[in-house]
Amino acid sequence: MSKNTQANAIVDVTELSKPKALTLGLQHAFTMFGATVLVPIITGLDISVSLFLAGVGTLLFHLVTGGVVPAFLGSSFAFIAPILAVAESHGLEYARGGIVVAGIVYLILAGLIHVFGTEKIIRFFPPIVTGPIILVIGLKLAPTAIDMASADWLLAIIAFVIVVAVSVYAKGFLKVIPVIVGLIVTYLIAAVLGRVDFTVVSDAKFVGLPAFSFAKFNIDAILTVAPIALATMVEHIGDVVAIGATVEKDFLEKPGLSRTLLGDGIATSVSAMFGGPANTTYGENTGVLALTRVWDPVVMRIAAVFAIILGLVPKLGAIISSIPGAIIGGISIILFGMIAAVGARTLVENKVDLTKSRNLIIAATIVVLGLGGAVLPINIGALALNVEGMALAAIVGIILNIILPE
Repeated sequence: MSKNTQANAIVDVTELSKPKALTLGLQHAFTMFGATVLVPIITGLDISVSLFLAGVGTLLFHLVTGGVVPAFLGSSFAFIAPILAVAESHGLEYARGGIVVAGIVYLILAGLIHVFGTEKIIRFFPPIVTGPIILVIGLKLAPTAIDMASADWLLAIIAFVIVVAVSVYAKGFLKVIPVIVGLIVTYLIAAVLGRVDFTVVSDAKFVGLPAFSFAKFNIDAILTVAPIALATMVEHIGDVVAIGATVEKDFLEKPGLSRTLLGDGIATSVSAMFGGPANTTYGENTGVLALTRVWDPVVMRIAAVFAIILGLVPKLGAIISSIPGAIIGGISIILFGMIAAVGARTLVENKVDLTKSRNLIIAATIVVLGLGGAVLPINIGALALNVEGMALAAIVGIILNIILPE
C-alpha cells in the first residue's frame, strides 16, 4: 500500500477514540441490516436469529482468516429460491439442512484449493474477468436500490443528498461516517413527517433470546439446496476480489482463497444449523469501504458484535427495522454504484485494452449474462441445478478467457 493511500484511508482504528471506532462499527451494522433481515422476511426465517448468527458468522470468518479481510457476512440472497421450494414441500428446517450441507461443500472446495494451490484458481481471474464481475455485482443490486427508494422518493432524495454532502464537504471524523449521519438525520425527518411506523417498536421486548432451532436433513432437500454452493463459490470469489480491489490488497493470496472459503462455509453451516440463512460476504460492505475508506477489519468485528446485540435486544432491532426502506434505498444508490465503479477502476488501473475484440467479447458477455437474468438448467439424474445471474456470467467469462486466443 502506498504512503498516499495510507494517508487517505483509515487502516488502524486504534488511532481513533473508542467512541469513534464504535460509531464506525455501528455504521456497518446499520448498512447490512436491511439486506440481512430481508432474506428472513421473504423466506419466513426468524429475524432475530438471522441477525445474531450473522454476527457470529462474521466473527468465525475473521477467526478463520486471521482477521485481515474487512468483510461482514450476512444473509445470502442466492438461496432464497431453493429455501422457498423446500419449505413448501418439506419445511424450513429441512431447507436449512440443505444449507448446512452447502456450507460443507465450501469446506471441501477449500480443502481442494489448499491441496492444489490457490495459483491454479487465481489464474482464471485476470482483470478482464474480475473487473466486469465486480461491475455486475454493483449493477445487479441497482434495481433493489431503486425499488426501495421509489417507495418514498422524498426521503430517498434527502438521505442521498445528506450522504453526498457529508462525504464531500464534511471535515474530520464526520467525513468517514456519512451513512450513519444520513440514516439518523433522515430518520428524524421521517419521524417528524409522520412517515415512521412505531408500532413494531412499542410491541417489541427489550431483552429476549432468539428462537433458535435445529436443522433437519432430507436427501431431496439437500439435492435441491446444497448444489447452489457451486454457484455461490464464484460469487464469493467475486466479492473477495471486489473487497481486495477496494482496499488495494490481494486477499486471494493472503489469507488465501482456501481460508476465505473455509470461513464462509463454517459461518453458513453454523447459521443454518441453529435457525439462520446461509451467510455470505456482502456487496453493501464493499460499498461502505469504498465510500468511507475505513479499511480496518476491526470495524467489521465491532459491527458483528452490534448484530449479536440486535439479535438479543428485540427493541433495538425493532427501531432499526422501523427505518423506512426508502431511506436505505436512497443511500444504497450510492453504495451500489460505488461497487460498480470499483469494477470499472479495476479495468482502468490494470490497463485492460478494450479495443481488442477478445477483451470486448469477454467483458460484454459477463455484463449481459450477469444483468440479463440468463438461467442455465443442469439436470444430472436426481441433481437439478440452475446456474444463473452473476455465477453464470462469471463461469462463461472464465471459459472465454481460457479458450479465446490472446
